[in-house]
Amino acid sequence: MMGFSPEDRYLHGTSPAHRMDPRVKLVSALLMIIGFALMPDRALPIYPILIGIVFSLAVLAEIGILYLIRRSLVALPFALAAITLAFTVPGNEVWSPWPGLSITDAGLMRFAAVMLKSWLSVQVALVLAVTTHFTDMLWALSALHMPQALVAIISFMYRYLFVLGDEAARMMRAREARSAYPDGHGGGSIAWRAKVTGTMIGSLFLRSYERSERVYQAMVARGYDGKMRTLSPPKLTPNSLLIGAVPVTLVLALSLAAHLIWY
Repeated sequence: MMGFSPEDRYLHGTSPAHRMDPRVKLVSALLMIIGFALMPDRALPIYPILIGIVFSLAVLAEIGILYLIRRSLVALPFALAAITLAFTVPGNEVWSPWPGLSITDAGLMRFAAVMLKSWLSVQVALVLAVTTHFTDMLWALSALHMPQALVAIISFMYRYLFVLGDEAARMMRAREARSAYPDGHGGGSIAWRAKVTGTMIGSLFLRSYERSERVYQAMVARGYDGKMRTLSPPKLTPNSLLIGAVPVTLVLALSLAAHLIWY
């Protein structure tokens, strides 16, 4: 039995967002993220409206707003890589921490826009992941005519992350069971620890590879041919199209209005 569940993000529910066609949800989320990306940097007054739209989606999906915010904070450390924009974008100097290095107003504005865009995009992706089962997501990709090879790669990449995690957990339990130290960490120098870690990584790769071969052979024996199939494919309904079109239309309209105002 796997120790990691592949459904760690999906939350069962009966909300309108859960009942939507996965194709509509996937396309809507993609268009909203594109709308966020196209938003001008100087359109900072628009972002509270965009945040309100995303929070409305969370309410529609019966997801706690605090839950959504807490989960989306994982993107902020990666977005901090854009901090260099505050120093490299030409503009009026705001602060000079060191001689020859200054922060500009235009750089700060662009950095803030990148942070907000990344945060909003992650929240939309989270709403999609929380309300859409992974197998439905794969079916939607296939139904939207994404190449079957890419769909299969995404499927195996996602599922074997948990195979890898399961094998790593087994190895850590075995290591702790053989350790003479109560905390299971053991002693030794940094070089010795690095050698042990390297050995464990190599062993983890081999064990994961062998296990994936066994899993694949079992799938082939049960008729797997690389295609996604479902016994009851979702039906595209006007209600799904309406719910998906409203936030997309609002975001794209705001992006267009922002371009007309700030350009």
